[in-house]
Amino acid sequence: MNIVLGVTGSIAAYKAADIAHRLTKAGHNVDVILTESGSRIITPITLQTLSRNKVYTDMFEEIDHKEVKHISLAEKADVVLIAPATANIIGKIAGGIADDFLSTVVMAAANRAPVYIAPAMNTYMYENPIVQGNIEKLKSLGYSFIEPRESLLACGDTGRGALAEVDDIVKVIEEIEGREE
Repeated sequence: MNIVLGVTGSIAAYKAADIAHRLTKAGHNVDVILTESGSRIITPITLQTLSRNKVYTDMFEEIDHKEVKHISLAEKADVVLIAPATANIIGKIAGGIADDFLSTVVMAAANRAPVYIAPAMNTYMYENPIVQGNIEKLKSLGYSFIEPRESLLACGDTGRGALAEVDDIVKVIEEIEGREE
């Protein structure tokens, strides 16, 4: 499968390295899009090494003048996975905002490939009625969510909002391939 992995600015971004590695090791092509805030937590070189592909960070970087990269990535994607997904990216997608590489790829891919979102944030943020409303809106539009778990969070609180276990995320994505065959 061709998987686009979006990595946002949650402290759980370091787990995206393991997700990229496991999916690549399983034989999938993984193209990583790292948001600006995500790049403050994990480096592009880490994700590039583990995915064996260039990591996309800047929508306006000229990569190949023969193609519009955010459209070509969307067209080739069998699935888009955002892990971890912040309240910010969930809100952008729910509001139809496409102002960075990841949000533009999601907008272009959502009508042709499944989009899976794995939230990771503080419990109070996750339970905020606005965030929950955005999640419900996206679910009603066909987006799928890999629910966060309850755990001790980076801020020291215990509650729901921790990124789902890497094994569970990888299993959900691998099951997509089984349904396609």
